[in-house]
Amino acid sequence: MSSVAANANGTISSVRIPFAKSDPDAGTGELGDYRYNLVPNNKRVTIILSGSDAAQDELAELASESMTQQAFVAPRTIEEERTDAPLPVRFFTGRRMTGIVGYAPRGLEAPVLEAVVRLEAAGKSNRIPTEIIKVKGKFRVKLLMGETR
Repeated sequence: MSSVAANANGTISSVRIPFAKSDPDAGTGELGDYRYNLVPNNKRVTIILSGSDAAQDELAELASESMTQQAFVAPRTIEEERTDAPLPVRFFTGRRMTGIVGYAPRGLEAPVLEAVVRLEAAGKSNRIPTEIIKVKGKFRVKLLMGETR
């Protein structure tokens, strides 16, 4: 894994997180899209969740609704932190909480958790704006991280 270093202007050096490129459900994102304090560099920063294949039926149903979806990310428990467990993401649809629709890609858990903290500190809803997109015939969840600035 590559090392990460902060530049003089406070941004993290552009480091591509090494995901299994052969796995289309591995998720995508770049740590280099965030400043040293894990604030997105701009409004276009996104993360595509990993592990969405298991939630295709639920994502298809949610994609057909005209309502904007927001991702709910629960803080990790001490046990989950200790074991470096995956960070699950769910949707809160206004009427119910969905099952797990994906996971923050490995190496990008910290920016996702920091976005939740930043939203709460600003007095906003602690849910991250999302889009449900279709990539190669499968639904994927795109976290609109830039909108959490």
